[in-house]
Amino acid sequence: MPIWVAPLVMAATFLPLLAFERLRPLRPAVEPKGRRFLRNAVVAAVAFAVLGLMQAPALGALWRWMEEHEVGLLNRVNLPRGAEVLLAVLLLDYTLWHWHWLNHKVPLLWRFHLVHHVDRDLDASTALRFHFGEMALSVPYRLLQVVVIGADAWSLGLWQALLLPSILFHHSNVRLPVRVERVLVRLIVTPRMHGIHHSDYESETNSNWSSLLSAWDYLHGTALLGVPQREITVGVPAYGRPEQLTLGAILTLPFRRGRADWIGPDGPKHERPHPPEARRVLAA
Repeated sequence: MPIWVAPLVMAATFLPLLAFERLRPLRPAVEPKGRRFLRNAVVAAVAFAVLGLMQAPALGALWRWMEEHEVGLLNRVNLPRGAEVLLAVLLLDYTLWHWHWLNHKVPLLWRFHLVHHVDRDLDASTALRFHFGEMALSVPYRLLQVVVIGADAWSLGLWQALLLPSILFHHSNVRLPVRVERVLVRLIVTPRMHGIHHSDYESETNSNWSSLLSAWDYLHGTALLGVPQREITVGVPAYGRPEQLTLGAILTLPFRRGRADWIGPDGPKHERPHPPEARRVLAA
């Protein structure tokens, strides 16, 4: 995307969500919003600066090489332009599901992704709170996505322009009418769906890995919808004290952690039972 597009899309999405979070919050706040916002903004600024410095030059060189050698799935098939762009967006989003899954399953990646999950509140600012190490590690995977799929710059930019507001939206602390959200969740990730992903139970965090389209969790059987928001404590059990979550603490967390993440003061929080319908019906 042109450099000005991402800030414009972010502002156009983030500011209305910020207002709605104050008017109709989905979950009560644990920390003062201003202090969290400042902390998350600093973490995000460092992370996206690192991402910009690494990703843009690498993608430019990669696209020149792909054009010369006709590399990638979509460069090997003859499709109408609209179908090619649509398929690229779908495949980019589907392979992002796998990247998110890897961030939870590969110990090295989880060390950095943990910074996103230890936030004790969940709102639109959490959507931008990623460690700079996670952003750096994501660059090789993004290059792999582009080269395997054969996604061109326009298709990648369109997907990112859709993905950014989606991430801000489903992290937001906005209470939508549950009947509306039950319709939306069949197509896209929603605040209640993603709120379950930020639960302090390991089994609930290991669900709902989609980022834009919710179809990938239905496809893989990893959708979990029936956990009421009032029963969710946001965060990771081993990191529940404010002094563990200062700006300095979370920036250095991946380099010094040695805790059993899912064991807190009240003991292990690995899983809790859910009836079969909990995977299908979104709870209020």
